[in-house]
Amino acid sequence: MDLDEVAGRLYALPLSEFTAARTAEARAAKEAGQAALAREIGKLRKPTVSAWAVNRAAREHPGELGELLALGEDLREAWAAQDASALAELIRRRAEVTGRVSRLIRQESELSAAAAAEVDQTLEAAVVDAGAADEVRRGCLVKPLSYSGFAPAPAPATGGKKAARRAEVKEGEAAGRGGPRGEVESAEERARAEGGGGRSGWRAKAEAAKERKEAEAARRAEDEARRARERAEAEERKARERAEAEAAHREWSAVLAEAEQEHDERAERVSRLEKKLAKARKRLEAAARRLEVARREERHARARLND
Repeated sequence: MDLDEVAGRLYALPLSEFTAARTAEARAAKEAGQAALAREIGKLRKPTVSAWAVNRAAREHPGELGELLALGEDLREAWAAQDASALAELIRRRAEVTGRVSRLIRQESELSAAAAAEVDQTLEAAVVDAGAADEVRRGCLVKPLSYSGFAPAPAPATGGKKAARRAEVKEGEAAGRGGPRGEVESAEERARAEGGGGRSGWRAKAEAAKERKEAEAARRAEDEARRARERAEAEERKARERAEAEAAHREWSAVLAEAEQEHDERAERVSRLEKKLAKARKRLEAAARRLEVARREERHARARLND
């Protein structure tokens, strides 16, 4: 018996059975003379609800989950090769397959909104990160996974006015002009270059004012999107922390109940042994008295015999 074997059995169980099974496995290892293994088993953490749901999928639906992980491997290879057409197709398939696996997990495990979000987060991490994919495939997660690096995305196509405008914006950012502001400055420069009078100068100024308004609107939209994203992340983090706290409370409540039961059983056993010991002491005292009487009477009988 080794730790991987035990972990495989434990993380395949329903959440409600994990703590008791872990205690039983640790006790069995200790009784078998494997004290170090028993300590390692005791350190195995009970999985969160979302981690348990993904572990369950790894065992009960290896085909569906395997399709997603294989797609992730293809996606990472296409990203490394910067194959734009392959990336576009794989990203389309990623959304489809990830959604299908996510729905399957949610339907079978009856997850809360917070736990379902953590499942989606774990699946996305498994798609873009090979290490996360290995952990998911093993089916012994204790908490949801996340990925903070660059996710594969299609290489932008070139050509056309919009692409040219994006290129101008990027060039402006590289020169330190800062995105949309660079466009406004460019328009203003064009206006100054064309002069303050005449129809062409008026058009240049109008264009500069329009672009200035558009840039300001874009900045406001970007700020609002950033604030909304931060609020969503804060709410998600709060929900995840609460879910982890609830899971920890359930786990330690189960451990407490088990410890109390074990304490009560041992206390009852000690009480029974103490009662037996008290009876044994009384029998010992009675035997000692009989011994003393027998010795005294034996001495008297021997004395009469000698007379």
